[in-house]
Amino acid sequence: MSRPPYPPEFRRQMVELVRAGRTPEELAKEFEPTAQSIRNWVVQADRDEGRREDGLTSAEKEELARLRREVRQLREEREILKRAAVFFARETDRPR
Repeated sequence: MSRPPYPPEFRRQMVELVRAGRTPEELAKEFEPTAQSIRNWVVQADRDEGRREDGLTSAEKEELARLRREVRQLREEREILKRAAVFFARETDRPR
């Protein structure tokens, strides 16, 4: 069972503590997230703030997810239209 995501403010606080000199391992012992989760948050914050360029920013990730949902929906709609076109083509070819 997975737990709900940590609130953004909590993640920001963990990032600030790492930047202030605490290690992810120390924070993991004191708080609940794993040291790896905290390291991931620091890397993502660095990307979002322009300190790193080796991956997508949070805004880019959100846009990518939105575009993927949109593409999936458009493909579904296209399939429905194809089936409707086939159905109506058969209906109009039938003798009355």
